[in-house]
Amino acid sequence: MGQYHLKLPKMGESVAEATVTKWLKQVGDTVSLDDPIVEIATDKVDTDVTSEVEGVILEQCFQENQVVQIGEVLVIIETEGEVPEMSKIPEKSETTPKLEKETEVPVQEIVTTLEKEINTVDNSIQANFDGKERFYSPLVRNIAKKELISQMELDQIPGTGKDQRLTKTDLLNYLKHRPAVEKTQTSTPHAQPEVMAPSLQNPVIAQPSIGGGDQILEMSRMEKLISKHMKSSLEQSAHVQSFIEVDVTHLWDWREQVKASFLKREGEKLTFTPLFMTAIIKALRDYPALNSSLDGDKIIIKKDINVGMATALPDGNLIVPVIKNADHLNLVGLTKAVNDLATRARNNNLKPEEIQNGTYTFTNIGNFGSIMGTPIINQPQVGILAIGVIRKMPAVIETPKGDFIGIRRKVILSHSYDHRIINGATGGLFVKRVAEYLENWEADLPF
Repeated sequence: MGQYHLKLPKMGESVAEATVTKWLKQVGDTVSLDDPIVEIATDKVDTDVTSEVEGVILEQCFQENQVVQIGEVLVIIETEGEVPEMSKIPEKSETTPKLEKETEVPVQEIVTTLEKEINTVDNSIQANFDGKERFYSPLVRNIAKKELISQMELDQIPGTGKDQRLTKTDLLNYLKHRPAVEKTQTSTPHAQPEVMAPSLQNPVIAQPSIGGGDQILEMSRMEKLISKHMKSSLEQSAHVQSFIEVDVTHLWDWREQVKASFLKREGEKLTFTPLFMTAIIKALRDYPALNSSLDGDKIIIKKDINVGMATALPDGNLIVPVIKNADHLNLVGLTKAVNDLATRARNNNLKPEEIQNGTYTFTNIGNFGSIMGTPIINQPQVGILAIGVIRKMPAVIETPKGDFIGIRRKVILSHSYDHRIINGATGGLFVKRVAEYLENWEADLPF
């Protein structure tokens, strides 16, 4: 018999912690390999942590709504076989181990480190006054509520977490040295803060009136994250748009001809999404500047083409799963990847790595009947393409015997791109190239 310590795995870049939202297995329950044990939530995605061994749940190390750091033990599982050494927790030694070799740290390095720490504190304080909402984990909020810490006081506490986030340790350390006068002030529910004169730097925003039959709804966690992400993108990138109308009659007719045989042969429904994506991938090869990101003053041209596809969830929110190395897939592979990711996204079964490292994003707003739109860039990318609804339209058709009016199926493409590094010519030519690939769809395209 042995004990396996299941730790919180790495959830992707920039993710340092997660919140336990729901235990799926309780103490005493038997678990098999890959059985989901606990639901967790990060800033990027909600997902399950699965068992890496077979055994019986011996101990839950965290309660629901508590925050877990990457690498901390979530649950202890009793197993029949031997436990891998990497899962064991080493016993703490009472004495400090001796260093095999002492290294001298230059004074300049120490000064630099101290300066970074000071700047971190300064930035955390400044962040509380820049008008942006600060994120607090459920655990931090519960402690603040129990200790009668007001929102104003909470915003003043420096944080040492990712992006100056306030951690449990930060809050507990603050409470140890919290002045008694602060507790007295915050313990009075009706105490009013000092009213300061409005200024241009911090204008007073009128609060919406509440009355009558108004309904007040609390934003969900995902809605708050989406709101923050969209606002940040608009503030960061210089958005500009190019539009083009595309005749997709040939593409429509080709799909109608092959969709039944495609379903019979591959067991997958052939939607327009992989067809549009095929044209986008080809255009990205022609214009690699759109498959890039901006890091300060450096432009990073991405080697891999990882296409994100905005997917609507049952609650109305959006998530963007990513097809990695999409240019290496044929139409069948793209179709299977699109259908699989879309299904698992709606069922909340995506893995954290499946929504990361996208290089370009595509969204089909035509699914909701929209003719066109102006999508917001998915940072740190520099472009996003929106596909409107396909409509029957009267059009002038040119023939060797003259022009005539006919009915064609047309769609409007809306291309948003970052004007900091993508000029109007490149942005316009890119979406024009996508249109050309769609209008000249190969009728004999193998699949």
